Amino acid sequence: MGRLTVIGVDADDTLWHNERFFRLTQGEFARLLADYTDEDRLMERLVAAERRNLGRYGFGVKGFVLSMIETALEVTGDRVPGPAIARLIAAGHEMLSHPVELLPGVGDALQAVRDRRRLVLVTKGDLLDQERKLAQSGLGELFHGVEVVSMKDVPTYRAVFARQGDGAGRGLMAGNSLGSDVLPMIAAGGWGVHIPHPMTPEPDEPPGPDRFRSIATLSDLPPLLDRIDGD
Repeated sequence: MGRLTVIGVDADDTLWHNERFFRLTQGEFARLLADYTDEDRLMERLVAAERRNLGRYGFGVKGFVLSMIETALEVTGDRVPGPAIARLIAAGHEMLSHPVELLPGVGDALQAVRDRRRLVLVTKGDLLDQERKLAQSGLGELFHGVEVVSMKDVPTYRAVFARQGDGAGRGLMAGNSLGSDVLPMIAAGGWGVHIPHPMTPEPDEPPGPDRFRSIATLSDLPPLLDRIDGD
């Protein structure tokens, strides 16, 4: 087995908190529309709108806000009050300007990986927002490369790891999402490492394909890499 040469790391809810801000905004959204529908039904409509709009807006705060506005129009029969729309837009502005809050131990873990391997940030979302968060995080200089992608799937991982190194077969991707960070990377021929986050619950982990691992925190990644290389 060849030595791992390129390590990809996810950003949102792997390096810094992200989902908690979406949850807070969703709570405010539900309060604004409480006179028109119950929260469960509202969230179902919002999720449907986000999925429907994914090809138009991509991932990120801007698409989330536009989907909330669209959902508000739907559930109110186009009678949503103007102040409610203004508040949703303001909530989006707040999300886009919120200070970055790193998860524990992230900086030291990334430095340990960077000292021995090529380290690449692989994240999806709005380009400007991801660039802002990376700049505010103070982690930017630790990465040899940064890839902001519209989708995390098998072709994307193959292309990214070919650009950044020796191909997916000698690469590893670590992140909090089984569906976007881990399983597509394994399908592309690389390693996938799941780092669970309490606010992004996942279904039961797979039984353990040869190149699947799970760790509790990013701090566990450097020793895991040494173990994989030693197998």
